[in-house]
Amino acid sequence: MTVSRTLKSALLGACFVMAAASGSAAKTLVFCSEGSPEGFDPALHTSKITFDASSKPLYNRLVEFKPGTTEVEPGLAESWDVSDDGLEITFNLRKGVTFHSTSFFKPSRELNADDVLFSLERQRKKSHSWHAYMPGTAWEFFDAMSMPEFIKDIVKVDDHTVKFVLTRREAPIFANLAMDFASILSAEYADQLEDAGAKDQLNVRPVGTGPFAFVGYQKGAIVRFSAHSNYWDGKQAIDNLTFAITPDAAVRLQKLKAGECHVMSRPAPTDIDDVRTDSDLTLKEQPSLNIGYLAYNTKVPPFDRKEVRKALYHAINKQEIIEAVYQGAGQVARNPFPPTVWSHDTAIEDDGYNPELAREMLAAAGIEDLSLTIWAMPIPRSYNPNARLMAEYIKADLEKAGVRVEIVSHKWGKYLSLSKDINRQGAVLFGWTGRNGDPDNFLNELLSCERVGGSNRAQWCNDAFEALIKKARTTFDPAERARLYEEAQRVFSEEAPWVTIAHSMAYVPMSAKVTGYVMDPLGGHSFKGVDLTD
Repeated sequence: MTVSRTLKSALLGACFVMAAASGSAAKTLVFCSEGSPEGFDPALHTSKITFDASSKPLYNRLVEFKPGTTEVEPGLAESWDVSDDGLEITFNLRKGVTFHSTSFFKPSRELNADDVLFSLERQRKKSHSWHAYMPGTAWEFFDAMSMPEFIKDIVKVDDHTVKFVLTRREAPIFANLAMDFASILSAEYADQLEDAGAKDQLNVRPVGTGPFAFVGYQKGAIVRFSAHSNYWDGKQAIDNLTFAITPDAAVRLQKLKAGECHVMSRPAPTDIDDVRTDSDLTLKEQPSLNIGYLAYNTKVPPFDRKEVRKALYHAINKQEIIEAVYQGAGQVARNPFPPTVWSHDTAIEDDGYNPELAREMLAAAGIEDLSLTIWAMPIPRSYNPNARLMAEYIKADLEKAGVRVEIVSHKWGKYLSLSKDINRQGAVLFGWTGRNGDPDNFLNELLSCERVGGSNRAQWCNDAFEALIKKARTTFDPAERARLYEEAQRVFSEEAPWVTIAHSMAYVPMSAKVTGYVMDPLGGHSFKGVDLTD
């Protein structure tokens, strides 16, 4: 197609110019992405497409997620200390970290505490001169992660030391600070733009400390980056990184097969087998950071009894749902968060499909002539691509165990509202996609007592579970937090307020020439450490 030929010419031309400038053949990796970034200041946005083209290549954060995991490791902060009362966290910044030198900005200094304060205080303080630097500015993730609630102050101790003063003990703060919105920008560059009356350029022509520097962007077509020659964690093996914006999944795969790109995002489920059988391609796969589930209203009899909920668990054929609803692109869920989240308890066994056992357990519980209303979402979600079809399969399964089932639905806004009602009749199909890979983001948000009547659609409040997740939230020792979350998962498994259905699968097809690519559990694409073989 004409667009494809034009884009290919642009890519090849860019590679030729860069190679000529360096005097040798430059190594260029092309990523077929699915859409255009909204901008290049990641704190302003929420889209993974935007993060792929901004926070991942261009920036770093105080702490980072260890590649391939949701564990937090040092980033721009090489170490940190937590006060005895847990209300002060002091970050020690790396020395010798350089910002990108571009055609539009030449840094005069290395990273220091001023850059950290600028990047985060503009989101926290309404009085900050950059708090509303563009029309409609909103710091959605900063606010959604409750940062204004528990951060009392951010203090510059010296050029390489920053102290966070908290209103309460908040162990998930580290996972929050590893998120894209917490990327560290150059305060010096911001000052330059403010003096020039060109604040909006911060979201257009970015400057960071990341492994790649910004070269140029043609909306709807291409984003170009070059390796940061003075990157603090070592120059990348790839000289140039190019995003070829290709909205159609079939066209992305066509380009991958033709060698026009090396990695592609979001393949169509129907193309997965094709990728698997192509010897020139490699397919990376893992469970997505989500959970699809069926939540009973545990305040309404007889679903307030765990023996009834456990019985119905055995009546549902999850594997059949994976094949029919997820088209095989899912994994049976046994815990309330996916195995890509640290502290996931692999020792917990999933209650197997056994309709006869379900009948026996219901009879033993004295339950006869049981009926259940199942709520089915009206729209597809990543954690449940077809809720109506899932409800039909669950209905057929439960009827085999002697349960009469009615399926209902509502428009999405009404569904969201009514499903929170503590007096709601029936069980609701719902799900969640994690924001930061911390277990608290699943367990507290979806199952805590304080979320009853809100995001806890099971209306479940269990004292033992609540005590465990609260203690974990205020415990800064990772090993102790993991132990507490594992124990909480065992309480959840025993009580069964949900039927955990599935985690959808994520796939990344790529050329067999690509080495070093590590899948991101949060669904992003990072090319740090990636190389191309001849």
